[in-house]
Amino acid sequence: MSSRREPVESLRRRALEIVRRLAREYADARCALTHEDPLQLLVATILSAQCTDVRVNLVTKELFRKYRGARDFAASPPGVLEREIRSTGFFRNKARSIRGACAAIATRHGGKVPRTMDELLELPGVARKTANVVLGTAFGIASGVVVDTHVMRIARLLRLTREANPVRIERDLAALLPPETWIDFSHRLIWHGRRVCIARRPRCDGCVVVDLCPSADVAAAKARAQRSSAASPRSSR
Repeated sequence: MSSRREPVESLRRRALEIVRRLAREYADARCALTHEDPLQLLVATILSAQCTDVRVNLVTKELFRKYRGARDFAASPPGVLEREIRSTGFFRNKARSIRGACAAIATRHGGKVPRTMDELLELPGVARKTANVVLGTAFGIASGVVVDTHVMRIARLLRLTREANPVRIERDLAALLPPETWIDFSHRLIWHGRRVCIARRPRCDGCVVVDLCPSADVAAAKARAQRSSAASPRSSR
């Protein structure tokens, strides 16, 4: 790939066209984490770190029947919550974050999840990604761009950023895109990453932004090579 940087105005026009096409392709895109209120979304988002949304939804189906509010999570006995969320991975850290965040919500915010970035970031275990998910999905507040692994990977493939740090990637995307597109753009890029721009086998031939993607030729060549390798008969020994 060329190392030359694209002029800012050209990059902004290309980014807006990507937003437009993804909006048309994934008009119904939404958060995949099952939840009924902001607290459930907060807990589910904490559990989603290094875990699939499918697995999280399986775990929270029972979890949310048992724990109805922030005080319930905060008062969970030692070891119990850990066992219940074990299959999501990193369960000790996640349980600590959930208890800590819920204790703060119960004592400082009257049991209600706060609606500002600063207040959310003060909760134990809550970083910008989690805060952006809660603010955008639960409250419709465009505080920033959610940068998960799909958004990080595809934004770099599309050359909307050259950064590797999620905070810097969010900064670059926020500078390129109008605030009213931030919430849905993340959902749509995540759907695109799961359905088309798949990490190990990108389907560039079915991509609605293929002509806007500087990485498309490389990805397509890699996919062709993988298919060719898989189809080749094994050499006899």
